[in-house]
Amino acid sequence: MATRRDVLKAGAMAAASTPAIFGGLALPRAAHAQLCRLEGIRSPLTEPDSPPVTPYTTPLYIPPPMRPVSAASLTPAPNPNRHQRFDEFRPVKHYVQRITEGLWNYHPQLSALNPTGFGSLAWLWNGASPGETLIARYGEPLLIRRYNDLPPTERTQMPIGLPYISTHLHNSHSASESDGNPMDFFGPGEFWDYHHPMMYARNDPREALASLWYHDHMADFTATNVYAGLSGMAIFYDELDSGNENDRNPHALRLPGTYGKYDIYLILHDVRFDQFGNPTYNLFDTDGHLGDHITVNRKVTPYLEVEPRKYRFRIVDGGPSRLYELALADNSEMFVIAGDGNLLEEPVGVTSIVLGPANRQDVIIDFSRYRVGDSINMVNLMEQTNGQGPTGRRLEGPNRMPVMQFRIKPLERPDNSRIPDFLRALPPINLDEVVAEREWIFDHDMGLWTINHHFFDPTRVDASIRQGTAEIWTFRNAGSSWAHPVHVHFEEFQVLEWNGRPPTGVLRSRKDVATLGPNDSARVFYRFDDFLGRYPIHCHNNVHEDNAMMGRWDIVPKHGGDHGGGKWHR
Repeated sequence: MATRRDVLKAGAMAAASTPAIFGGLALPRAAHAQLCRLEGIRSPLTEPDSPPVTPYTTPLYIPPPMRPVSAASLTPAPNPNRHQRFDEFRPVKHYVQRITEGLWNYHPQLSALNPTGFGSLAWLWNGASPGETLIARYGEPLLIRRYNDLPPTERTQMPIGLPYISTHLHNSHSASESDGNPMDFFGPGEFWDYHHPMMYARNDPREALASLWYHDHMADFTATNVYAGLSGMAIFYDELDSGNENDRNPHALRLPGTYGKYDIYLILHDVRFDQFGNPTYNLFDTDGHLGDHITVNRKVTPYLEVEPRKYRFRIVDGGPSRLYELALADNSEMFVIAGDGNLLEEPVGVTSIVLGPANRQDVIIDFSRYRVGDSINMVNLMEQTNGQGPTGRRLEGPNRMPVMQFRIKPLERPDNSRIPDFLRALPPINLDEVVAEREWIFDHDMGLWTINHHFFDPTRVDASIRQGTAEIWTFRNAGSSWAHPVHVHFEEFQVLEWNGRPPTGVLRSRKDVATLGPNDSARVFYRFDDFLGRYPIHCHNNVHEDNAMMGRWDIVPKHGGDHGGGKWHR
């Protein structure tokens, strides 16, 4: 078991070396030789410079928790036959979200540019973006009904996106029909019921998820629909990670708790705005899209008042294409406790964290080192000049990109939270279970993006996997000038080798996104259980995904026949 001294030592080692651009806690400076293309194709006509705003003048928006509704209020009632294992995991909580078009106040100075003087065009969940935070607990199955109340295509004011939606709860262990498959879209005036059983994969508590997020996954329009506003957060708690720092259960970790108070979600989207303060986007740049204002919870460079105590921040790169290296401006230490929504075995002390699109890292920041009245900025150190990926250089001094500001206010109550020496054990890897090995090659052809030399075809099954088996997959980036955050739905993987080396630091965890730099490869271990159906593998640079970098794989019965009770119908 690691001691606090071991954790601090790991942090010191990380601070002494250059953080990896892709795939590891820390790598030598030679990693910077992997450069993505330096010049983009940004045009002032399609990607203008955003109007300037004053940073750190608007408070951080913290989305409220979703509020349950009565099952009787859902008319028509959910159809159990449309869901696998519905009777086994009957929902005990029900929620409703309505997706609409409206205005959102990204920043008062941007809102003032709109003729209404209120806000910027946005697609909203129950009137806000990000949507409400889903706070769920293992053992409490739930159902979310989402209504598409967007206007028809010919009446939408949003100049990008398509008003057909499919919502992916990334990366919940849910059946295919509730996964948010890109082809499971529904249009204006329609709804879709999402059933989440809130079960541990394989009924193993070591496979618990902690920090998730949900976002649109419409085929060919994921990047634009998410950019328009369709993302939100989710938190899963259990007996170990209970969300209560005063929990008397001896098994509880007592991490900084109380959602919205000391347990706070930060979702980053970089956005570019036009002269009217509305989001603008270059549809013709298939490399990827970069904004010039970083938003946190859809507010441009906000501030947050914090007490001089420990906080848990669940940070997600919401894309579409930018990668980040986040640090506090004074280079002070943070503790990473989770990667891609999965608790690590031990905390890792760092001075910066690296995120690719859809990566998540939970960090604990202890503000007790500061005095009341102090302020400390979070900045982005990663240089990126086009959507393909970072240049490999760090931003220095005034060139660092502002992200948000923390302002120290008086302590309101004692800090009873902890940074435990040990968090959650990883499930064991048994290579004797492996029945197949597969390779997925990410490449580029004729201006579009490919997997295994194919463009996305939703009718083509790229892999059929027998339920209840294990496999080894290799993700390989065939390019020498781009990055690909590889995401596989439904199951989490554990890294066996990254560029031929065993995983260290934050790579020693369960993950659902492998951010591959130029020529990188990752060899990973998967198990496939619990549900049948079709799932995607894709690049989570959503622009690459929308331009054909996606494949389909299916989980099929191990011995033929129906699954479980055999009455699930699409």
